[in-house]
Amino acid sequence: MFAIISVGGKQYKVSQDSVIYVEKIEQADGSDITINEVLMVDEKIGQPYVEGAKVVCTVDKQIKGEKLDIIHHRPQKHHTKRMGHRQKLTKLTIKSISL
Repeated sequence: MFAIISVGGKQYKVSQDSVIYVEKIEQADGSDITINEVLMVDEKIGQPYVEGAKVVCTVDKQIKGEKLDIIHHRPQKHHTKRMGHRQKLTKLTIKSISL
């Protein structure tokens, strides 16, 4: 059984015991969360969400993603600016998918 869920404005295809990384969710490590924004379960498509469907996940840990280098450059002398960014992520393990 698989499902397509919406978390943090992005969509993920998940199945039981799969691991996904989503944008940071303010929950303690080891706690369970329920996601009700289920767009599709197997062959059943929601309009926009499937009624009564839910996905239960466990929050494994809060991490930071890989570093992105951001460079702003203008074709003049002394106009190069270099920055970095690391997105905060939450690691989720899917426990169950139910209708």
